[in-house]
Amino acid sequence: MARKKLKVRHKKHGRGVATLLGIPLDVNSSYLRGAADAPVKIREAFRCEASNGWSESGVDVGAANALADAGDLRVSNTREKVLEDFAEIERVIAEALRAGRRPVVLGGDHSITYPILRAFGPRCRDLTILHFDAHSDLYDEFEGSRVSHACPFARIMEEHLAKRLIQIGIRTLNRHQREQGKKFGVEILQMAQLRAYGKLKVRGPVYISFDMDVLDPAFAPGISHREPGGMSVREAIAHLHAIEGSIIGADIVEYNPAQDISGMTATVAGKILKEILGKMIGG
Repeated sequence: MARKKLKVRHKKHGRGVATLLGIPLDVNSSYLRGAADAPVKIREAFRCEASNGWSESGVDVGAANALADAGDLRVSNTREKVLEDFAEIERVIAEALRAGRRPVVLGGDHSITYPILRAFGPRCRDLTILHFDAHSDLYDEFEGSRVSHACPFARIMEEHLAKRLIQIGIRTLNRHQREQGKKFGVEILQMAQLRAYGKLKVRGPVYISFDMDVLDPAFAPGISHREPGGMSVREAIAHLHAIEGSIIGADIVEYNPAQDISGMTATVAGKILKEILGKMIGG
């Protein structure tokens, strides 16, 4: 689906219209590709008539004018043009921010978070990123690539695109990533340290990056890197509900439909999307 032009009135910082945007890019995946097929599946699950549009926080995210949808961005999704794709992602997100929207991006692999935050960074110097993931994605480079989905937060922090990076649910730290975390001042909360509700009571603007593999694969098998010992869906929702501050953007990444079982992970991604939107719209 081609990206649609939206006419949205400019609103004050942090209170613009929440706007979905799919980015079907998975060329930077290191193990299995397939996340490029996720945006359409997440939308289908989010809009499925098996449920309704109300979040658990009491917000009707399906109400008229509560949410806009900009369709899917056209990207080449090739290694040869990956930097061009990144530039287009940054341009489109910057355009959305200028129009007073709050982008909620459906990926795609986690590499897309870097160009997204390149659009946010210059406009929001006091940004806190809340990053839900099994992996810290702090590699300086991975398999010869500095734009791998294993590297976005190294790029984000070295370019000072956020004031704070708080990572929740991590359970795959190695020596290099521990060193990277110390270098960049990352606040890493491993699974063994949860519950961590107090850490989510931050002030100021907040960006949520939600990697589906933060969840235990028992709840979300449709991911490329299954890592046992993760969050339940209930634990993830409880942590999302604990977030304070103004949520000005978000992404949901690394759902791989090719690995899914009976659409289970799509349903979970749709639920996570609904609860993030509930916090954004109702907060």
